[in-house]
Amino acid sequence: MDETRLNASVYDVIRRNIKRYRKAKGMTSAELAEKVGLSHDFIRQIESEKTRYNFSVETFYKISLALGVSMDVLAEDHMYEQ
Repeated sequence: MDETRLNASVYDVIRRNIKRYRKAKGMTSAELAEKVGLSHDFIRQIESEKTRYNFSVETFYKISLALGVSMDVLAEDHMYEQ
């Protein structure tokens, strides 16, 4: 697998998990944005499958703290779990 596809897929897994855990906590994207000190629009872009906006490790860390989920759990691919 080439590095570009790998990087895109890692971001996609994290993106899906951020949205998954945020919703599981009953939190809106606006509430998450407020907790991490980012704009609502920026959080929506991170979670979007269409925009596919990449983000820094620092942002990833802040989001993991706000969600109460470790970074390694957010990076786990749950797509194939039943």
